Amino acid sequence: MQYAHDARTFVYSHYVYRGLRSATGVIGATLIALQFADLPTAMVVSMGALCTSLMDLPNPLNHKFNEMMASVLLCSAVTLLVAMATPFPRVMPFVLVLVTFMAGMMTAYGNKTLPLQFSALFVMTLTINEDFVVRRAIEHALLFTVGAVAYMAYAMAVSWATQRRTKQQVLAESLYEMASYLEIKAGFYDAGNDYEALFNQLVRQQIVVAERQQAARDLVLRGNRTTHDGLLVQVHMRMLDLYEYILSTNTDYPLLRQTFGSTPVLDHLRRLVQLMCKDVEAIAFDITRGRPSYAEVDYRQVLRAVEQEIAQLRYHHINPAAMTALAETLDMIKGAIALVEQLHEASRTPVEPSKVLPGPDMTPFLTRQRYELKVLRDNLNWKSPAFRFALRITMAVGAGLWIADHLPYVSHSYWILLTIIVILKPNFSMTKQRYNDRLIGTLIGCAISVAVLKVVHQPLILLGVLFLALVASTAFSTIKYRYTAVAACVQVLIQINLLMPGSSTVAGERLIDTVIGGLIASVFSFVLPSWEYRALPALVDNVLQANRRYIAATRDLLLRVAKDDFAYRVQRKQFMDSLSALIGSFQRMLDEPKSRHRAVDNLNRFIVQNYLVAAHVAAARIQVREHYGELDLPAAEAAIRQATDAATHSLQLASQRLADDDRAGGRGAGFIRAAKERAKAAEGQQPPDRSKTVGNTQSPGAMLAGAAATVMAADIAGSGAAVAAGVMPGNDAANAVKAAAAENAANAAAAADEASERRARLADSADRRRADVLVQAAASGELARAASEAGATASSASSTGRTANAILERRLRALREDAAKIALRTGAIGRAMRQR
Repeated sequence: MQYAHDARTFVYSHYVYRGLRSATGVIGATLIALQFADLPTAMVVSMGALCTSLMDLPNPLNHKFNEMMASVLLCSAVTLLVAMATPFPRVMPFVLVLVTFMAGMMTAYGNKTLPLQFSALFVMTLTINEDFVVRRAIEHALLFTVGAVAYMAYAMAVSWATQRRTKQQVLAESLYEMASYLEIKAGFYDAGNDYEALFNQLVRQQIVVAERQQAARDLVLRGNRTTHDGLLVQVHMRMLDLYEYILSTNTDYPLLRQTFGSTPVLDHLRRLVQLMCKDVEAIAFDITRGRPSYAEVDYRQVLRAVEQEIAQLRYHHINPAAMTALAETLDMIKGAIALVEQLHEASRTPVEPSKVLPGPDMTPFLTRQRYELKVLRDNLNWKSPAFRFALRITMAVGAGLWIADHLPYVSHSYWILLTIIVILKPNFSMTKQRYNDRLIGTLIGCAISVAVLKVVHQPLILLGVLFLALVASTAFSTIKYRYTAVAACVQVLIQINLLMPGSSTVAGERLIDTVIGGLIASVFSFVLPSWEYRALPALVDNVLQANRRYIAATRDLLLRVAKDDFAYRVQRKQFMDSLSALIGSFQRMLDEPKSRHRAVDNLNRFIVQNYLVAAHVAAARIQVREHYGELDLPAAEAAIRQATDAATHSLQLASQRLADDDRAGGRGAGFIRAAKERAKAAEGQQPPDRSKTVGNTQSPGAMLAGAAATVMAADIAGSGAAVAAGVMPGNDAANAVKAAAAENAANAAAAADEASERRARLADSADRRRADVLVQAAASGELARAASEAGATASSASSTGRTANAILERRLRALREDAAKIALRTGAIGRAMRQR
């Protein structure tokens, strides 16, 4: 289900509520102002209310107050400054440059400040076309401030009265996105679906899930006083537990699809996951309605069908490892179903918040507001994306003003500028999308406005249409900007008709101005660009560091060193946040010109493998928690230590190579040897043994890749030694020696780059070869003859002979293998990132 596009769910969402709240406040401020002044004066008041409404977001009350107060102060100051400068044509350009540049620099504080940045530029564009004297400028700014303060007071009062309702809506949205996540996962149990395409779709849905979960944390985990607040906290915690269970089932899809692709058992598993999806959607819908949820989905029939199929499959000669994976998957799904039942129960059980919160201090889970001047100072440099965007939008606004002054018709320059500031965004991908949405939306909006104004002439009815346009423009601003562009165009054209009745050419002029503004924004998106690939090495390193901390917290939890799972939850959140940031940057890079793409395949696999590490960790934790009494504890603890040490060492080595590469002047991350290593190799020293980075037990892919790395490093060392031994005697040959040394260094670096790429390719080839072997063996009947051998291998997988230990060790072995592949993948990424 598309939550934001389904009428049944959308009408109860916080998007519609925000639209109604904003439209009521803006139109209400206008109507009240009309009781005491004329229409132009009332429109200035409404402009102040409108700019402040842009910061009316579903945030905690203290955050909302700070953000709206910042909007009131900043927009009022901009209004006064620009209005005071209008009588002075020589001063005005400097004021516009200053305001635009400072507004662009606000992006240094992150996406949360984008509405504030737009508000400042929006009020600037609406003020520049007016002619003020000093007294009139002050009066104009005061009227604007009155409207802004009035809306702020109204919005804070409404938000305080409806804060519990807002919590319900944001929490329900998070559940809806989790249901979409489940819907994607159900597709994995259809062997006819493309595995890699599904996994990429699943990983990208992770961004949305992570964003919605963070929004829910920021509201649900704050200000909890009553048992009803505790109920929402309880639902939130059960939702996170369900997410971990769902995540843990990501590890065995290839084996299940290869072995059981032609059997009904996968169809039944897919049906189970689809039923869970509907169940979670039902819970979310009940929460948006503010009512308790009761289970309406019956899993029993499908569960019996799965168990019967598994019982029949046991009589066939099927790989025991595949049968074990199938049984584990069913157990995980049963656990997830039990957690869905707990979600139903949590939605109807009020509880004291202190009894369900994971700790006394929730600060590590919450978004913090930090708007320090030091952040702006640190970004005042040529490499800063915020600084480059500030220069880019300043030049675009200047170009828009110049073009507007030279058009053959009396243009409304503010509409061109408004189009520029709406479309031109800090990253290329958003600018590209906004251009299409703005142009199409304006075309549709002009057509709707012309039709409405031909039929409707009564001001009160036009105000009603204006109210609906305000609701739509606000409700869709963050989920479907094209609808917002349509509504905003209708809103502006009706406002102009109310102020200047009979403006018949306005719609056509608006369309022309939109095209001009869009073209300017598109052209300037290539000026001082901040291409995403430049940020990728730092994001890759953030993922590696967060992954190490996550594995360390998991080790402490599994070994009972940690008293509770609070630190584990914190590190899990930080790892998922860092991975989501990398995925987001990667997606934006794919929207940029192909010449700016770097390491697309390797980055995609790096993301997937990190995601699999999270799945292995979740599966290991669940195995220890639910089968603790069945484990041979000394053997399990030894396996946990060995696996986590090996995985951490692989990730540490990847991060170290990244740091070495940066110090050596490289532009990316990777397993590329630094200058000191190349010098040692040239002297004939033994290169580092890469195969040790993954511990004593490796997958065939990792072993093959490690062997290839050692061979390539030895080749490089040999070539370096040969060149070093061939130095020409005599002073006359000094230049030749230097040239030969430089050529040798270049050749060695190129060979090291090629080695990095070959290691990644070899690891992929080994994975594909292992899959091909399984398929061929199944087709030829060799699996039946090897069943007894595989059974012996499975039984001896644990030195204790206990099934619980064997399953745990299989999870830990997979963790080590994927951590080693991450290290190999990082090398290939580094090679691509250094390309100009």
